[in-house]
Amino acid sequence: MSKITDSLPATIIAGIILTILMVFAAQATIGASLGGWQGAPDHASSYTAFIVRWLHVISGVMWIGLLWYFNFVQIPTMPKIPDEHKPGVSKHIAPEALFWFRWGAMATLITGLLLAILSNYLVDALALKLGIGYGMWFAMIMWFNVWFIIWPAQKIALGLVDAPADQKPKAAARAKMFSRINTMLSIPMLYAMVGQSSNGFSM
Repeated sequence: MSKITDSLPATIIAGIILTILMVFAAQATIGASLGGWQGAPDHASSYTAFIVRWLHVISGVMWIGLLWYFNFVQIPTMPKIPDEHKPGVSKHIAPEALFWFRWGAMATLITGLLLAILSNYLVDALALKLGIGYGMWFAMIMWFNVWFIIWPAQKIALGLVDAPADQKPKAAARAKMFSRINTMLSIPMLYAMVGQSSNGFSM
């Protein structure tokens, strides 16, 4: 087991294999109990949409999980960390977390738009004729904030790019403000997404 858990790629591969085995086991069990293979998609396009939805959820967990990590854990905890230990976070943990944070946002946006296209609701959603449209607009605003406000500001605040010393506190404050905005927007965004999936969206 340690050969799997000592390596993140091996862990991910094991998770994918476990998922495949679960799907086949569940299909076999359901098919046997109902007298035939049940639950398989009728068309390749519907299964493609399902896979895209699955990837969309995985990407969203990565993105929002790290967003909440920054706001619930790292930002409130940094003032409590002794100054001599802070570089361990700012020079090593934060840049790595920001890499997965911004690319999680990108993957969530791309798979979300692709899912809307495959499910034939993109135009209606963007026109706010569907409840999920509100979530999509919130998500796009959040994605913009990540790539064009939070990440550029964090590069200055963390010293990843050359900038005057007096710009770092301003950049850190800007990154924090828009990270909090994204945290705020994530709440109605997730409501819209879950509401769409359960047909329970109401205004």
